[in-house]
Amino acid sequence: MIGDEESIGQVLNRLRRAQGQLGGVINMIEEGRDCKDVVTQLAAVSRALDRAGFKIVASGLRECMTGDAADEAMTVEQMEKLFLALA
Repeated sequence: MIGDEESIGQVLNRLRRAQGQLGGVINMIEEGRDCKDVVTQLAAVSRALDRAGFKIVASGLRECMTGDAADEAMTVEQMEKLFLALA
């Protein structure tokens, strides 16, 4: 399970953004755009996918942590920042 409706919405928004960016990269390559521009956009797609993945992981951990064992559960945003710091 990915998480609550808010988390699912955020993940879907990030994935849709990445999908649009990837379409842009494909168009750039088809148009013969400069390599530097293509790589820059490709890196943005990669970051968007990473953020979506971290959000999924963070949401899953939150569900685990909000059970009986956690007195002071971290927020999804706090866990996400930790994962991004490791990336």
